[in-house]
Amino acid sequence: MMSFVKRLGFSLIALVAGGYALPAAAGELPLFNGRDLTSLVHVDHGAGRTMALATDMLAGDLTALSGQAPKTSATPETCARTCILIGLYDAPAIRKLAREGGVDLSDLKGQWEVYRRVVIRREGRAYVLIAGSDVRGAVYGAVDLSRELGISAWSWWADVTPRRQDRLAISDAVVTSHTPSVKYRGVFINDEDWGLEPWAAKTLDPETGNIGPKTYAKVYQLLWRLKADTLWPAMHSISTPFFGNPGNAPLAKDYAIVIGTSHAEPMLRNNLREWDETKKGPFDFTHNRSAILDYWRERIDQSKPYEDIYTVGLRGVHDGPMQGATTTAQREQILEDVIGQQRKLLEKELKTPIAYVPQVYVAYHELQEAYDAGLKIPDDVTLMWADDNYGYIRELSTPAEQQRSGGSGVYYHLSYWGRPHDYLWLATTHPALVHEEMQRAYAENDRRIWIVNVGDIKPAEYLTQYFLDLAFDARRFDETPRAYLKGFMSAQFGPEHADELADLMMRYYDLAFARRPEFMGFGQTEWVTPNQPDAFAEADGEEAQARIRAYQDITARAEKLAALMPADRKSAYFELVLYPVRAAANLNTRIMSLDLASLYAREQRASANAYVAEAKAAHAQIVADTATYNGLENGKWRNIMDMAPRDLPVFDEPMWPSWSASTKTGCGIALSGQWYNDHNTLPFVAGRAEDRPVALFAHQPIDAVWRQTKGADHLALSATSGALNGDDRYEARLVLHYDGQGPAGDSEIHLSCGGEDHVIYVRVLPELPAGVPVEDNRIVTLPAAGQTTGADWRRIDGLGSMGGVLRARLDLPAQPDDAPPQSDPAVYRFATSTAAGGVLKLIALPTHPLTRDMKVRMAAQLDDGPVQTFDFSTLGRSDQWRENVLTNTAVRELPLRMLAAGEHTLKVWPLDPGVMLDRIDIDLDGARAHYGPASSWPQTQTQSQAQSH
Repeated sequence: MMSFVKRLGFSLIALVAGGYALPAAAGELPLFNGRDLTSLVHVDHGAGRTMALATDMLAGDLTALSGQAPKTSATPETCARTCILIGLYDAPAIRKLAREGGVDLSDLKGQWEVYRRVVIRREGRAYVLIAGSDVRGAVYGAVDLSRELGISAWSWWADVTPRRQDRLAISDAVVTSHTPSVKYRGVFINDEDWGLEPWAAKTLDPETGNIGPKTYAKVYQLLWRLKADTLWPAMHSISTPFFGNPGNAPLAKDYAIVIGTSHAEPMLRNNLREWDETKKGPFDFTHNRSAILDYWRERIDQSKPYEDIYTVGLRGVHDGPMQGATTTAQREQILEDVIGQQRKLLEKELKTPIAYVPQVYVAYHELQEAYDAGLKIPDDVTLMWADDNYGYIRELSTPAEQQRSGGSGVYYHLSYWGRPHDYLWLATTHPALVHEEMQRAYAENDRRIWIVNVGDIKPAEYLTQYFLDLAFDARRFDETPRAYLKGFMSAQFGPEHADELADLMMRYYDLAFARRPEFMGFGQTEWVTPNQPDAFAEADGEEAQARIRAYQDITARAEKLAALMPADRKSAYFELVLYPVRAAANLNTRIMSLDLASLYAREQRASANAYVAEAKAAHAQIVADTATYNGLENGKWRNIMDMAPRDLPVFDEPMWPSWSASTKTGCGIALSGQWYNDHNTLPFVAGRAEDRPVALFAHQPIDAVWRQTKGADHLALSATSGALNGDDRYEARLVLHYDGQGPAGDSEIHLSCGGEDHVIYVRVLPELPAGVPVEDNRIVTLPAAGQTTGADWRRIDGLGSMGGVLRARLDLPAQPDDAPPQSDPAVYRFATSTAAGGVLKLIALPTHPLTRDMKVRMAAQLDDGPVQTFDFSTLGRSDQWRENVLTNTAVRELPLRMLAAGEHTLKVWPLDPGVMLDRIDIDLDGARAHYGPASSWPQTQTQSQAQSH
């Protein structure tokens, strides 16, 4: 082959990474010159309809790009002057052309989903040969060619319309793709009741009235474009079972898509719709063994012609507990019998040695418990680990499990229905968490199969592609999540806005990491509990105000960019950016504004009703945006978006309260961050520039003029005069700035409002050691990744509550419980102004032990105190675990009887691999309640000064 390459004048075979060829010293081949367009030939030797479908896809892309429909055929003799041939490497027509061009394709034999693309010029013609080691390899060659020409994977599913080009050309370098990093990669369509099924039934395919071949054809095409090969089909009771429609499975074969099923659907059976207890009896293997075996045998017989992965094991109908067992030991015994019988059925019915039949055991819920208790799974069965439904993988393979012939994999969630709360509406899992957890899985050799639960597919487009691109090419882990996001945005909307969009969307994910929009009701599901007051407004409302402003900021940025989008990207931008950003912002605004209204009504502020009006407007905007989404592209997406899946309380339109005007007259003033036991004094530390929020408000909805009448050196309000009126909710939200230059001591600032004098007392505390975090409003916040770290910690940027976390290295030996830590600690210095009691909080991410024989431990030592061990492990679905996943934190506390004033040192050792430290909070006596890192609030205030009055 290399001799042929050299004759063409170049010597580099480019490797394809996720569809992007590495630079190669080569020329180019025009496919369209503005007049003449390449033709297409599919060579279907041994490939069924797959090559013809791949050619149809590529022909459609070329038509969209050029405005001309290319000629297609199954006969190479019909080629035009330029011709693209797609087929298997060993197809006679492909072999003949390769041999005539001096190209050796024999090394493709036996490779998994690999292709070689080579340009052959002979007898006045140019041939683009796309030769696959197998059918999917050839398909991915066509997909990469489309990507190279500018076709988005989301050209249909998110309306990233291909743009007409005057000229199309590709590099004529030889391209050899690599074997995918994960063998089986795919999606699970799940909880489809509120989006995909209504849309399919009423919009895409009303004749079928459900999810059927027309819908699955679009899904299969999307999987092709994302270079995925596996589908777990929709399985809720609202959907027709996959094998219940005779067109679904044959079409999957045509598209070379592997069909599998979840832990709740063993042996490709949809128990929800296919097991009728009134006719077949209970789904209880201990009492109805024969009927259940016949039930499985029927599906094996039906699925024989197709490429499948059989899930082994047993759950109850609709993912309920296994019938016939009440203890883990009983489940283990039943499962051992069940799996043995399933394997006998497979071997007998498929007439294939069982080791060659793809099988998977999904360790989820009680199936994981049984395995952890000692259930023996045959070596050739793939072990599939699961996350805890909220993005944290429960366990990965031990060194012994990594040697199993069946390998192992991961089932991961980007959408979830269940306890403690659903998140079915907006896709908000942080990309940095996806990156971290799946990189762990890859590092632990869990690489046989990765499946991601994508709910209704929309609006999880970006995260779905990110997950699948990581699965296809593990070199993507070397790229930061933000860099990948920038590339994605550039591909959809052009490079000119890619940086802005990446920053905008990373901020969107950051805000949701603190608490997902769906969790803002602070209630739970199953059983459903009512909404609770949000914790962001718990103290003085300033944390809620900061969060609302943060969402207002990204909404304004998203709307500004929306106005710049060309007509052919407006729908795509609304789907991928504007709707999720504005919907998340408005749900947060609605909830927190109502809680602020209640707080301010208790303080007898005239603004209370204005906050209700803002909450009401936010809810109306969600309704309007959802209607817009469903009307996009002339109704193409009608019924795809539901703003209230499962009608949970968090989505309900509230009762809108209204308060009568206060009997108090004049103005009031509210300070945030008052000195301990002194509610009229704002503290600062000498040498440290800081900001404090100040709210001036009217008690009644009557206009009032205000002004500063007395100032103080080194202190400045963001405004010195103004008016309280209805345009600004009868309040002025100000910021008091201390420049850090003033000496320790007390001073006053006076304001006149409505003819009354209001005093802000200020205390500048003595200077503390430079270069270390200090007490701020009775709280010290230490970012985990912000100070000196030991060699056994790794900084993970972009994750956590403060932009980065520390993770113990994955190959760290677990430390014994009864010995001093042997790892290198992270060392933190901080300082406090006064002697006080309180609590030190180690705040970790709620990760799980790397393997079942490990824990999630750290050790900490404050100053010269004892070294104390903290285990962040949780048990099952305990109350502690529920709180952890709703907040993305795991907290352990060290009570402080009396912490001396001055400088302190804290050391934190990792004791188990993979444990992740987010931040440390030291809350001294008198500290106000706070949801997130309190030290981030002043920064938010500073950024919003331009909005002050």
